[in-house]
Amino acid sequence: MAVTRLNHAVLYVRDAERTASFLETNLGFARKATFPGAVFMKVSEDGPNDHDLGLFSVGEGATASPAGKGAVGMYHLAWEVPTLQELAELRQRMLDAGALVGESDHGASKSLYCQDPDGLEFELMWAVPDELMRPNDTTMTAPISWNETIERFGLETSGRRTS
Repeated sequence: MAVTRLNHAVLYVRDAERTASFLETNLGFARKATFPGAVFMKVSEDGPNDHDLGLFSVGEGATASPAGKGAVGMYHLAWEVPTLQELAELRQRMLDAGALVGESDHGASKSLYCQDPDGLEFELMWAVPDELMRPNDTTMTAPISWNETIERFGLETSGRRTS
């Protein structure tokens, strides 16, 4: 038997309520359950999971994660959006929230890199549909040329992968 998909992720944050509010306001997550020190959230009401993200409070005195700075640990989670229009709108929201820390064209995807209130990084990405991939669309990291990307794919093209 093989793993088929990620069901949910769980994060330790300083304040689960604060992080949940950030995710609700900026990314449209919805709370499914709240317990003292914990919030469980979904990215969409019609998704198959009971919850997509669990947040557990560890307190304001918690230090930043040393992952990637000489310690092993997770780099980020990537949340996929259906269209470039939505990615562009989220880009502006992240800028307004002071949460955007980078953006990259990876050939097969267009990605925004952001941080939550605790500095945990997450990715917002749009995947180029398989049928629109070109042979030279290889895995890369380059700045996003928004005008060229929108001209090539259009704002409303579904980015869901067909395979």
